[in-house]
Amino acid sequence: MIGQLSGTLIAKHPPEIMIEVNGVGYELQMPMTCLYELPDVGQAVRVITHFVVREDAQLLYGFNTFAERSLFRQLIKAQGVGPKLALTIMSGMTAHQFVHAVTHDDVSSLVKLPGVGRKTAERLVVEMRDRLSNWGSMTPASDAMPIDFGDLRPTLSGPGSARDDAFSALVALGYKPAQADKSVAAAVKALGDDAASEEVIRQALRSLAG
Repeated sequence: MIGQLSGTLIAKHPPEIMIEVNGVGYELQMPMTCLYELPDVGQAVRVITHFVVREDAQLLYGFNTFAERSLFRQLIKAQGVGPKLALTIMSGMTAHQFVHAVTHDDVSSLVKLPGVGRKTAERLVVEMRDRLSNWGSMTPASDAMPIDFGDLRPTLSGPGSARDDAFSALVALGYKPAQADKSVAAAVKALGDDAASEEVIRQALRSLAG
């Protein structure tokens, strides 16, 4: 099983990335809340991974911390939640926001996520409450020690590229094209034409969750 990758970030196409490790490029999918924290392309990166083997595919999912991966693994054990929906949930809110929603029976926040209806949200609250009771202990000490990547600045994309990347990311996460197009257009208008893809996606997700 592949549990961690350390190498060079060579591509970002949200929600997918590619990391080169000793000449081999590994493709991963990441929650947007994790992808936001990555350095620029060409920089060193370490990603905690979860490996999924299916009859028709072998998939890698990446996270910045062991706690985030633990939450993903708990989510895919829940009834009706597969890796794709788990990725969408963790893209729409951080791990700690999800835990807060579960522990406070905040169904209304969960139903704003694509693919999460009221019944699914209520089931998640019931199923995940006990599993997340020891959430604090899921985070190893190493999670509290961020990797120092130096003075990194976001890579800026042209307006067309950022808009296209953001639209593709939201559709991949399960949002309807019309929803994605409207929220991305509003995000670009609010942030300006020089905004990076990650900034546009973050702003669009905030508006969709509002």
